[in-house]
Amino acid sequence: MIEDPPVILRKAKVRRPTQKQLKAFDAIPTGFIADAMGGRGAMRHQIKAVIPNQSRICGVALPVACGPADNLAAMMALPHVKKGDVIVASTDEFMATAVTGDLLLGMLRNLGAVGFVTDGAVRDLIGIEEMGLPCFAAGVTPNSPVRNGPGTINLPIICGGVAVEAGDIIVADLDGVVVIPFDQINETIHRLEAVKAAEANLLPKVKNGLGIPDFVRALEKKIKVELVK
Repeated sequence: MIEDPPVILRKAKVRRPTQKQLKAFDAIPTGFIADAMGGRGAMRHQIKAVIPNQSRICGVALPVACGPADNLAAMMALPHVKKGDVIVASTDEFMATAVTGDLLLGMLRNLGAVGFVTDGAVRDLIGIEEMGLPCFAAGVTPNSPVRNGPGTINLPIICGGVAVEAGDIIVADLDGVVVIPFDQINETIHRLEAVKAAEANLLPKVKNGLGIPDFVRALEKKIKVELVK
């Protein structure tokens, strides 16, 4: 038997990346970032931009654990939102009710947040588009949540199968959502240079008609290939 948790548990002091670190990921495709992290870092494929023309996020994670059918933690996080934050709301992947709609997203926008990400559902798509705050979710439903708790603010969560902590960098685009852990920010920035260089080298060749790249030719000579009839 476990004791009832506090209604809201909040971590008071959190680390934040520098503006220089954030700028290093501005306009970088999520695929490049995943490559720089060994091909990983993305949330589940179901989490996509609910408004396709509002699909770019680059900001600092403010994680909230809402749990199923509840959004008290997201509401209670409002006084703690800083400019450039991305609210990442874990619902335990609950899809029967929305965790937010347009009004909360509008308030977050007014406070300086740059995005909202959830492993659950949202609602009010017309209003969300009008608010203009990029929102990524696993689905959409008109059903509404309650505000009972329990929940957490700025404590570690799992969202879309990926661990998220306060101060991580969140980057999202049409391909999905990538999380750069705070302790891996500088290393990822360093590795991005090689990724960008490789892409910049190969892309013009593909556009000019390349069909078989040099590395595939090299692999043909190294890898044993057995022909079958």
